[in-house]
Amino acid sequence: MHHEHERLLLNCLHRCSQVPLTARRILEVGCGEGTWLQVFERLGAARTNLAGIELGPDRVETARNRVPGAEILAADAAVLPWPDQTFDVVFQRMMFTSILDAEVRRKAAAEIMRVLKPDGAMIWVDFFVNPRNPHVRPLGRGDVRALFPGWNATLFRTTLAPPLARRLAPFSWSAARALESLKVFNTFFFGYLTSPGRHG
Repeated sequence: MHHEHERLLLNCLHRCSQVPLTARRILEVGCGEGTWLQVFERLGAARTNLAGIELGPDRVETARNRVPGAEILAADAAVLPWPDQTFDVVFQRMMFTSILDAEVRRKAAAEIMRVLKPDGAMIWVDFFVNPRNPHVRPLGRGDVRALFPGWNATLFRTTLAPPLARRLAPFSWSAARALESLKVFNTFFFGYLTSPGRHG
């Protein structure tokens, strides 16, 4: 899943004209221990242009150690501590579905729209099916578009359901990819959103 999401991330960055990343300012909301901030650096982003927020102080400390020089803060996605139009790219991976309160989700989306530059892009990676976990709220296409009203949303259905992938991939990578290509058992949306006033 990680390798597939890296490939899709680069594809989306190309599609929304954010490559090369050298001069782009990038924020990850819900950055965890900094794994995806490291991915952005490998893709060409300058470490000093990277920022992240995370609620857990232990994860914040780990992320700071992994990506020294990046601006990583213990903060709430519903109240981002940056001025308007600060970032070229905002990235979220499985953060929105972990917010159970609909109003908090709405505030987090409003904050992302506020801190993005007019020509920026929000990269969305999250699941729309997760029947076994009562602590998350899967979000469909309509839910995503409602969170970002008026924005242009391009979402791809991807990623074989993790329980299937964990069982199948160790025995046959090609079979797992073939099953994923059918999309029937895919559980994630991966894509990007841009503001209605974006140029190009």
